[in-house]
Amino acid sequence: MSPLAIKVENLSKQYRIGSREPYKTIRESIMEGIRVPLRRTKQSVKEETIWALKDICFEVKQGEVLGIIGRNGAGKTTVLKILSRITEPTKGRALLKGRVASLLEVGTGFHPELTGKENIYLNGAILGMDRYEISKKFDEIVAFAEIERFLDTPVKRYSSGMYMRLAFAVAAHLEPEILFVDEVLAVGDVAFQKKCLGKMGDVARQGRTIMFVSHNMPAVENLCKKGILLQSGEILMQGEMSSLIQYYLGTVLPNAASVPLAERTDRTGNGRIKLTDFHIEDGQNKPVSALQSGKDAVFVFRYTSPNADIATNVSVGFGLYSETGQLLFVLYSTYTGQDFNMVPAKGEFRCHTLRIPIAPGRYRVGARVTVGGEEADWPRETIGYIDIEPGDFYGTGSLGFEGKCPVLIDGAWSVTPV
Repeated sequence: MSPLAIKVENLSKQYRIGSREPYKTIRESIMEGIRVPLRRTKQSVKEETIWALKDICFEVKQGEVLGIIGRNGAGKTTVLKILSRITEPTKGRALLKGRVASLLEVGTGFHPELTGKENIYLNGAILGMDRYEISKKFDEIVAFAEIERFLDTPVKRYSSGMYMRLAFAVAAHLEPEILFVDEVLAVGDVAFQKKCLGKMGDVARQGRTIMFVSHNMPAVENLCKKGILLQSGEILMQGEMSSLIQYYLGTVLPNAASVPLAERTDRTGNGRIKLTDFHIEDGQNKPVSALQSGKDAVFVFRYTSPNADIATNVSVGFGLYSETGQLLFVLYSTYTGQDFNMVPAKGEFRCHTLRIPIAPGRYRVGARVTVGGEEADWPRETIGYIDIEPGDFYGTGSLGFEGKCPVLIDGAWSVTPV
């Protein structure tokens, strides 16, 4: 039996939320004490608390790749921060055996004033490596990160993508026994994400331990044999990764989407526009619960705004995902040159799609709105589901391909002599 690399016992983390009494300078505090020495100290504003993690326990053997999944706010990143010694737990303990490298938030572990080259050596020293060991890996790190031209530039001038490429290259190549990777891979482009996932597979095959947090279900399933499903700071399930994903996509996410969109709190943006409802209509503008492949459809997103009118550029878009989280398509008003210069305080964004090219199945919908180029509203979880039923997409009386391919495409066939 493989020895343990990580052992977590009753790990809990509590955070305070709400406002506190403003900070005072030393001079203000002294003068206040002189003026009213006998007055009782003003009580701080009562604070609420929230448990980001509550009594979680699990073990990871050396060489295992453990995936952590769950909705936003479930506690996934908090686990990695505690194990990386970035955050102190409120209760419980975590025992780790081996050198640890973490790839969490963009910026963690790098000194902004140092150059890329200097940060490579700094991170290696933090891991306990000497200069000779780091130098042996230096060329591999630079080649993987693709930032050779900027090695002597302070990393504070790097873009988020450059920062992430270097951070991942350092974490993956300096041979830690334990590697923590958060959803930060989403910062990179698609080609680099694929490159990172391939490298993590190589690291796992070398017998090192990995904990991987992601919303990319295909990537998690491909990389991890075992996993943990978190919900509201507690372990809902743990075991085989494929079973956890099936339960998460079939039970947890649909339940989350059942909360009315107007009441959802898992959203980011400045709030200048807020999405409040979503539904679909057929080609005759009649609300429906399901669509047919090859038929016209209308995606309707109701919204409100605190302003009477918004006289700035408004862009709205949505994406369709398979139940495993694979993005099938994204359609923004910007792509079609149909942004809105002014919108009423309340209304509906309507997107007409012709001959919807999706095979039968159940699909998730996500949406996002920007105002003047700034994010206004982005509910981070699924805002709804749509069911696609078999339809005569090709107009031939045939229901078409019945396999697992989610996207349908039309075309004209011909034959010519050669």
